[in-house]
Amino acid sequence: MSRQAGSSWSSWTLGKSGASTIEEPPGSDLEDENFGSPRTFDPDFKGPVADRSCTDVLCCIIFILFIIGYILLGLMAWVHGDPRRVAYPTDSNGHFCGQKGTPNENKTILFYFNLFSCTSPSLLVNLQCPTTQICVSKCPEKFLTYMEMYFMYRTRENYWSYYSQFCKAASAKPVKAFTQLLLDDDCPTAIFPSRPFLQRCFPDFSTKNGLLTIGNKTTFNDGSGKTRNVVELRAAANGVNKILDARAIGMKVFEDYATTWYWILIGLTIAMLLSWMFVILLRVTAGFLFWVFILGVIGILAYGIWHCYQEYSKLQGKPNSHLSIYNIGIQTDISMYFQLKQTWFTFMIILAILEVIVIVMLIFLRDRIRVSIALLKEGSKAIGYIPSTLIYPVLTFIFLSICISYWAVTAVYLATSGTPIYKVIAPEGQCEHENKTCDPEIFNTTEIAKACPGAHCNFAFYGGKSLYHQYITTFQIVNLFIFLWLINFVIALGQCTLAGAFASYYWALKKPDDIPPHPLFTAFGRAIRYHTGSLAFGSLILATIQMVRLVLQYLDNRLKDAQSNISRFLQCCLKCCFWCLEHVVKFLNRHAYVMIAIYGQNFCRSARDAFNLLMRNVLKVAVMDRVTEFVLTLGKILVAGCIGILAFLLFTERIPMIVEGPTSLNYYWVPLLTVIIGSYLIAHGFFSVYAMCIDTIFICFSRTWYHLRCGALMTGASVN
Repeated sequence: MSRQAGSSWSSWTLGKSGASTIEEPPGSDLEDENFGSPRTFDPDFKGPVADRSCTDVLCCIIFILFIIGYILLGLMAWVHGDPRRVAYPTDSNGHFCGQKGTPNENKTILFYFNLFSCTSPSLLVNLQCPTTQICVSKCPEKFLTYMEMYFMYRTRENYWSYYSQFCKAASAKPVKAFTQLLLDDDCPTAIFPSRPFLQRCFPDFSTKNGLLTIGNKTTFNDGSGKTRNVVELRAAANGVNKILDARAIGMKVFEDYATTWYWILIGLTIAMLLSWMFVILLRVTAGFLFWVFILGVIGILAYGIWHCYQEYSKLQGKPNSHLSIYNIGIQTDISMYFQLKQTWFTFMIILAILEVIVIVMLIFLRDRIRVSIALLKEGSKAIGYIPSTLIYPVLTFIFLSICISYWAVTAVYLATSGTPIYKVIAPEGQCEHENKTCDPEIFNTTEIAKACPGAHCNFAFYGGKSLYHQYITTFQIVNLFIFLWLINFVIALGQCTLAGAFASYYWALKKPDDIPPHPLFTAFGRAIRYHTGSLAFGSLILATIQMVRLVLQYLDNRLKDAQSNISRFLQCCLKCCFWCLEHVVKFLNRHAYVMIAIYGQNFCRSARDAFNLLMRNVLKVAVMDRVTEFVLTLGKILVAGCIGILAFLLFTERIPMIVEGPTSLNYYWVPLLTVIIGSYLIAHGFFSVYAMCIDTIFICFSRTWYHLRCGALMTGASVN
């Protein structure tokens, strides 16, 4: 390499025939106009090793066996599972409600005879409420007890025709006395206004004059001679109203998406075009774009501060605007928070702090930023020569989607595996045989029915006594672990493939003539053919750490109430340690895959070489990695910010003179956040390719410089 006169860099000269002069900047091995051509340093190394052999064969075999086992697990779950059990509720006889081709085809809703028997909503949703459940075509719409119907039937027969909809079997008239009805449990003792939710009849609560009511009543007869309060019914179905409110919000969100879906697609398309534009501009001048990124982010933050101040000023003097978020509590109407001065003041402070942080970082990291700009320039050249690398994130997304879909489907089929299990249910809960397994076809002839009058044999859940059913939980854990392994393998494959492609560019003597044809596909095939075992090895280590973290989180959730302060502290320490370990392993694996792509060695040796190389340049790596990430993150923020501002102006109807956006939105922030997050993810896909390119070029150059120094020491070369 050569530098202009006046450079303060030191020069290394190899004292042999064909000696070459290499110059090193004081803060980095980079920042030369041609640092992508190391052929002057190491003429014997022409690029990624072509003569390779398979690495980590044992791990490759284990990985393939696990995949075959995973496929067999999915097939086994598919044979035993039945996803209809998720789609349809099940009555007390184990029959699906609403399933086509069955007597319940037109009966799509599950009705509970005695909702007071249910102590929590979770029992209702899991079909384990200790009361008879039948499939009905609609929910009750009025109050009516069996005794009231029995007496009024004598004058008006339509009372029985309405009430019989909620009985096990319809008959021409009510023939059973009330006491016999209680024993046989053929009909509910009372019905009350309900509405369907999650294909189940839940009480139709409402508020009137500040009082909780149901059917305009605060008290009612439960059919057994007791007067019940609405509050008692609310306690039996605790939390149902909150779920119904959440459903209402969900419907409003769905309406907003239905109104704005094409605007969202337009915004995401603009984000993709904007990302492509930045890619093209980076090939021309990375420095100029960097300062555009900086000014853009500073401008966006400044606009946010100004907007928050304007909204804060508008709320001055308005009633209730002085209230705090704590005062109003949790509200389903998000817009209420934007009527408070504290909300906008908090946003303004946060944005101001971010603005100061950005400016301070620019001042203190200006030298390292100069090096990062050099890296971006060389990276943009590499991507300019290999534009197909920008398409690879789409392939990674497809692979990840396949893995996620297979895991989700397998988990559902495993969860719905088994045959109907029936349990003894005693309405009063005073039967010694309660919760024992029973057979509904012969239950009335057993000793349990005689020992516990009024007990019933109702459907409880799906399960079985076979070896397969006993290990359902184990299979779910295996399903999750292999899923994590595959996800990390797909990411590792992408990193190794991109590293191989960019290494081909780096080691090319004459660009682009010496760059091999189709470098991306060549690198992909090379990684699959020779290094599946190595990639699986690195992925296995990371998946194991992630599995441990999930177990710790699961234990924390299950034992939260039973933990002491010491155990909570120890668990927090463990979670923090494994979080750090995961990120360290990710960082090391990423650079190990670069070494694998270049030299074709096994994972352990590549990881060792990468670790040693990084440790020799620990300060340069730490600063440059963070600064480069900061530069690329600025690009993501700028893309998402530009699209976010346009979407905000559109969805809040601030620019009607330019374009008329959607009107009458329930929550404008729903499509706004969708566009912003989607734009950020699109930009992340583009700039992640740059990040891998920069890491590869840095590793290649650092490795070349290391070999040069070792060669100089071994040959006794003079150092000037």
